[in-house]
Amino acid sequence: MQAPINIALVGNPNSGKSSLFNALTGLNQKVGNFPGVTVDKKTGIAQIVSGVTANIIDLPGTYSLYPKSADEYVTYDVLINQQNEDSPRLVIIVADASNLKRNLLFCSQIIDLKIPVIIALTMMDIARRKGVEIDLDGLERELGVPVVSINPRKNKGVTEIKKVIDLAMRSHYSTPPRDFINNNALAKDVIDEVRKTVPVKSDYGALHIAVNVDDLPFVDKAQKKVIHSSLEKHQFNKTKIQAEEIMQRYSRIKHIMKATVVENDPLQKQLRSEKIDDLLLHRFWGYVILLVVMFLLFQSIFWLASYPMDWIEGGFGALSGWLSSTLPDNKVTDFFINGIVAGISGFAVFIPQIMILFGLITILEDTGYMARISFLTDRLMRQVGLNGKSVMPLISGVACAVPAIMATRTIENKKERLITIMVTPLMSCSARLPIYTMMIALIIPDKRIFGILGLQGLIMMGLYLLGFFMAIFIAAIMKLFVRIKEKSYFIMELPVYRSPRWANVGTTMVEKAKIFVKDAGKVIVVISVILWFLASYGPASRMEPVHAKYEQLLAKVPAESPEAAVLNKEFQSAKLSNSYAGVLGHAIEPAIRPLGFDWKIGIALITSFAAREVFVGTMATLYSVGEDPDNNNATLREKLSSATWPDGAPVYTLASGLSLMIFYAFAMQCMSTMAIVKRETKSWKYPLIQLVYMTALAYVCSLIIFNIFK
Repeated sequence: MQAPINIALVGNPNSGKSSLFNALTGLNQKVGNFPGVTVDKKTGIAQIVSGVTANIIDLPGTYSLYPKSADEYVTYDVLINQQNEDSPRLVIIVADASNLKRNLLFCSQIIDLKIPVIIALTMMDIARRKGVEIDLDGLERELGVPVVSINPRKNKGVTEIKKVIDLAMRSHYSTPPRDFINNNALAKDVIDEVRKTVPVKSDYGALHIAVNVDDLPFVDKAQKKVIHSSLEKHQFNKTKIQAEEIMQRYSRIKHIMKATVVENDPLQKQLRSEKIDDLLLHRFWGYVILLVVMFLLFQSIFWLASYPMDWIEGGFGALSGWLSSTLPDNKVTDFFINGIVAGISGFAVFIPQIMILFGLITILEDTGYMARISFLTDRLMRQVGLNGKSVMPLISGVACAVPAIMATRTIENKKERLITIMVTPLMSCSARLPIYTMMIALIIPDKRIFGILGLQGLIMMGLYLLGFFMAIFIAAIMKLFVRIKEKSYFIMELPVYRSPRWANVGTTMVEKAKIFVKDAGKVIVVISVILWFLASYGPASRMEPVHAKYEQLLAKVPAESPEAAVLNKEFQSAKLSNSYAGVLGHAIEPAIRPLGFDWKIGIALITSFAAREVFVGTMATLYSVGEDPDNNNATLREKLSSATWPDGAPVYTLASGLSLMIFYAFAMQCMSTMAIVKRETKSWKYPLIQLVYMTALAYVCSLIIFNIFK
C-alpha cells in the first residue's frame, strides 16, 4: 500500500465542506492544532480505492485568498507555502451551486496556483429550487478542471468523487492547463523577479508573495531584500493590483456563468428557508421562539438524562455496598471504594447529560438555527461594545470556554476581541452542568408550572441566561474603560435550513463523552485519590486523641448496639474533621460561611480550580470517607441531603443551594481557561484580572442570594 497523500478540502463557509469531510473519513478523524497557532486542525484518513488511502485535511472556510483573520491565514499558508507540512498534492474545492458566482472567485484563485484541483459542487438541489440549472460538462470545459456534483449529507456523489481522485492520482496530479486570467500581465516585471528569487509553481503564487512578502515565514531575509528592491523599482501598488485582479476574475466568471448557467426569473417565489426566516428572525416572535428553544434544550437534559443517570448512580451505590460487604475491612479496601470507585462515580453519572447537551447543540448547528441565534443577538452585542462576531464565541462558551476563546480570532477589531475574551468565561460551560444538575435535583422540586413548564428546566435555563446577561453587563462596563474607536461590521451568511445528520449527531455525542471521560475523568480520579489520602490521614497531634477517645467509648458498649452505631458515626466524622483535608477546610470555612458553605464545600471550591466538574468528585470522596462503612450503598444525592451542621440544621437548603450555583455560575475556577487567555493575549495580566473580578463577582452575588433566601 502506498503512503497516503495530502488532500486539502477548501471552500467558502457553509458550502458543505465539513459534510464532505465526514463522508470521506467517517470515524477516522482526529482534531489537533495547526503548527504554531491555536486554530483547529481536522484531519482524517479516507480510503479512495482498494489499497489507496489519502490524508484529508479540512481547512478553515474562507471567501478568497486574501486572508483577514487567523483562521483564513491558516488556509492561505497551507495553499501558498510549499514548505508547510500540510501542503496538499491535490485540492478539493467545495463550492455551493446555489451561490456559484461568489464561490467561483475562490475557485479561480486556487486554479491559478497550479495545484491539481477538483471542484465538488454541493447544494444542487437548492440551486434547482432557485430555478438554477448548471451545465456541469460546460463548466468543466471552461474551468479546465474536473467538476463533480455531490450531496455528502445523503452520501450521494462520494463514490464518484473518489473515482475522480483516483484518476487524478493515476495521472500524477495534473495541474490546471491554463490560467483563469493572465496573472503575469498584472505585474510582469515583479512576478518574473519573484519567480527567479523564490521557488514557486505559478505566476499567481509569485504575485501573492509580492503582495504579502513581509508576512510570509518561508521567504528568508535575503529573498525579501531582493523582492522589496523589485517592488520599489517597479512602483508596485498592491491595492491597485488586487482590485484589477478581482475585476478581471469577475469579468471572466460572468462570461462562464452566461455560457454554463441558466437562471429563472429572480423574482420567483421565496425559498422555504427564506419563508422560515420571516418567522424565526421576526423582531418579536424570533426572540420568543429563541427562548422556547433554549427552554426545551435545558428541560430535555432532565427529561432524557434522568433515567440513565438514576441507573448509573444506583449502580455505583450498589457496587460500593457490595464491595464493602465482600472485601476485607482494611485501608486498601477503603482506598479502592472511597478513593477510586467514588471518584469514578463522581463523573460517570454525568456522561448522559454531557452527551445529550452536545447532541442537541449539534442538531441546532446542523439545522442552521445556531447561525440565526447569532443574527438575533447581533443588535444587543453592538450596544455593549462587542462585534456581532462575538456571539459565536459566547455561544461556543456554553460547551467549553477554551475553544470559545480561541474562536475570537475571527474578530478583526483587537479591542472588541479582548472584551469578548474577558467575558466569555461567564457563559455556563458544560463543566458547570454536573454542579447545576446535582444541586437542582437536590433543592428544586420536580413540579410543573401551568401544567407544562418544568421548574427544574426553568431554573437550568435561568442559570445559562444569567451567565449570558452578566457577560453583556460586564462587557458594557469594560466598554467604558477599553475605548473602541474603530468601526466594525458584522457580515454573516445564513445557511439554508436542513434536516440534521443523525450519524453526525451520534458521532459528536460519542466523541464528546470520550473527551469528558479522558480529560475530566482522569483529573477527577487523580484528585479523588489525593483527597482520599488527605481525608483519611491527619496530623498525629490531632488524630491520636480522636482515636484514643472513641476507642475508649466503643470499648464500653456492645459492638452491635445502637449506641455503638452512633459512636462509630461520630468517630468517622471526627477523623474526617481532624484530617489534613478537615484542617484545611476549617481554616477557610470562616471566609465562606457567610455564603452558606461548610468546610467540605470549601475543599471542593479549591479542587475545582483544576476543573469545575471536579466539585462533584470531591464531594463524592469527602462524603464517602466520612460515612459509616455500612452506608456505602447510599447515593451521593442521599448523602448530601442528609448532611447537617453541628447544630443539626441541614447544610443543603434552598438558600445554600442557590448560593452555590450562583458562585459556580460566575467564578473563574478553571486553570485551562486562564492558560488559554494568557496564550491568546500573550500576557498574564488579563487572566489575573479575570480571576479577581470573577471571584469577587461570584462571592458578592452568592452572599446576596444566600441572605435573600435564608
